[in-house]
Amino acid sequence: MESRRLPNNDGVAAALVDADGRVVGWTAAAEQLLALDAAQVTGRPARELLADDNEQNVLDRGSGEVRLRTGSGVPLEVSYQVLPLAGEGGEVRALVLATPADTVARRRQDEAFTRELFLQDQLGLAVFDADLRLLRTNTHLLPYTGLPDGLAGSKLHDYLQPDDADAAEAILRHVITTGEPVVRTALRIRPLDDPRGGAVMEIQAFRLLALDGAVIGVTALFGDVTELHRYRRRADVLHRATAAVGASLSVAGNAEDLAGVLVPGLGDRVEVDIAEAVFTGDEPQPAADGRLAVRRTATAGPPRTDGRPLGPLGRETLGGPVEAIADPPSMRAPLQARSGPLGRVTVHRDPVEGPYAREDLELLREIATRASLALDNARRYTREHRAAVGLQRSLLPPAETAVPAATTASVYRPTDTATGVGGDWFDVIPLSSARVALVAGDVVGHGLQASATMGRLRTAVRTLADLDLEPDELLVHLDDLVSQLVVEGSEEERERGVADPSGATCVYAVYDPVAGICQTASAGHPPPALVHPDGRVEYLPVNPGPPLGIGGLPFETAECAMRAGSVLALYTDGLIEGGNGGDVDEGMEQLAAQLAEADLTGDLAAAGRAIVAEMSTAEQNDDVTLLLARLNHVLPEDTAAWTIEADPSAVAGVRESASRTLEQWGLGELVFTTELVLSELVTNAIRYAGGPVMVRLIRSSVLTCEVSDPSATQPRMRRARLTDEGGRGLYLVAQLTERWGSRYTRNGKTIWAEQLLEPPPLSW
Repeated sequence: MESRRLPNNDGVAAALVDADGRVVGWTAAAEQLLALDAAQVTGRPARELLADDNEQNVLDRGSGEVRLRTGSGVPLEVSYQVLPLAGEGGEVRALVLATPADTVARRRQDEAFTRELFLQDQLGLAVFDADLRLLRTNTHLLPYTGLPDGLAGSKLHDYLQPDDADAAEAILRHVITTGEPVVRTALRIRPLDDPRGGAVMEIQAFRLLALDGAVIGVTALFGDVTELHRYRRRADVLHRATAAVGASLSVAGNAEDLAGVLVPGLGDRVEVDIAEAVFTGDEPQPAADGRLAVRRTATAGPPRTDGRPLGPLGRETLGGPVEAIADPPSMRAPLQARSGPLGRVTVHRDPVEGPYAREDLELLREIATRASLALDNARRYTREHRAAVGLQRSLLPPAETAVPAATTASVYRPTDTATGVGGDWFDVIPLSSARVALVAGDVVGHGLQASATMGRLRTAVRTLADLDLEPDELLVHLDDLVSQLVVEGSEEERERGVADPSGATCVYAVYDPVAGICQTASAGHPPPALVHPDGRVEYLPVNPGPPLGIGGLPFETAECAMRAGSVLALYTDGLIEGGNGGDVDEGMEQLAAQLAEADLTGDLAAAGRAIVAEMSTAEQNDDVTLLLARLNHVLPEDTAAWTIEADPSAVAGVRESASRTLEQWGLGELVFTTELVLSELVTNAIRYAGGPVMVRLIRSSVLTCEVSDPSATQPRMRRARLTDEGGRGLYLVAQLTERWGSRYTRNGKTIWAEQLLEPPPLSW
């Protein structure tokens, strides 16, 4: 019989069998499936293809499973079906179709999976064609969209809000175009007939291809994750609120952070109102009617129709429970700490979103509780910061001063920006005879404890300066004091972190405007810079001694002549180290260059700020201090001096000379007092110290009378008894002058007394 090869039928093996049971046709798929070509099979009985000899009635059963012989010798189990055919001339034939049994099983599983997938109602399923028309869906979830049962041929815009439909179609088109599946993408889906309703759907989509590779559509799986989305959103809002609120120690900053989290986390607009007392660090105390002065501190979102700006709101009642307002949808929660009500937060949203749910109120209550703690911390910090700044201001002199010897301006920038205090210090101390002491120091460490230690050292320097000691001698006494403080420091202080005064540095300079001389000594501190009137800059030739507290080593005083108009710059190492421990020599060169370029003839404070701004860096880790002093001279015509021998008769001549000088200066109203003061001081010097005695008058902001003698014995004021003939001289001097004192000199001592140039009127 002639062999015939039948056309392939989609990969299904087929054979044509005549009425005698012989194979008369064989497809290519059959050749491939059994590894037997048509020539090997055609004309042979079909039963010879059976692997089991006892299976002789296969063709009679119509369908079933059977094992067939193959060209490889390995039997193959197939599922078959016999289709009777009417042959030519009435000859009965049959078409036998065969498919591997495991393939059939998989197809059955696919069919069952697809059928059940469209029947279940836990996961939405939709099949779209290439034009995104709906072909098939499981309708169990779709009543949510308000659709009728007949969905075939409809598009997403037929039943979804336009924005939602556009977003979904964009995803599906991307899948069709690129073939890239989409996994777990969340979309908000709202039906046309209920814009307030809807749900959040999580969509997964993949492209559908025909056997020839043509794109025929896309399948989307979707599930309602509205509650999960709400939970995640609330958790995210709470997490962001926890991270943001409390990051700042500013009351306003905390309010702004809170508003920034709640929009769009919980609403479209937020208003945060804070009690006025919180901004000053005080505890809000409601009035008898429960009302407090309130300030609108932060807002977010579009402005309300009332247009109320930030700032005072008047007096309102705070506190109460978290409450919801239906129209328009709003929530309000109190901001309250243990100290009492601090403020409130109000959240609004678009009416299309509907009213707030109970879960939203609970979330706002939790966020408000955490924000209240942060605000109370900011309030406490504000109070402590005010106290710290007050302490700092009490420990440092005014930023700008003017004394006869100099005009000064300072810049102080602590590295501890949280408290605004540090361990560096400067000082301007008026001394006798129109002189001035300029001081700069640096305590190891930062913050409030370092500032307290600095205050102790500054007080000690002022006390020692009042003794009119030479700079090197003053540092010796200060070094002894620091060593004593280290020894006396208690264990409790060390546990509290009180700064150790040892290792502190200090530079002490005394400028005499009469002589135009500056004497300077340093305890481990960088030398002052001198800017000459012509702009030339040099550093004073100071040989620094060891830092304070080391003990046992001497200090040296450097003496330099200075011209009027020169500027002396004292600073701490934080300025020349660039804020990050840089090279000191390079920093001093940079400071010299800045001083040379600065305009020091005008506003000293502005010049100082500009210099510090140029030399400071963002990585500042040490306090920065700069003290600028523009030096003055007392003109020769404003001084008068006489030297006399130890002869009591010379006192009258001193009185006469002083009277003439005061008349020439236009100070005739001070003649009587000055004569009396000089008489007492000169007489005491001649009587107890011997000669020669030098008398000097200095006219500056005050009139200074000086009497110098060779004795190193300090005078002592005492109260004389009625029967005593003497002992009242210094008492009279103290009563007649503004202040008086004495100081040691290299050749003895000097007693001085100051009078105001415009004495107050006498009262009888």
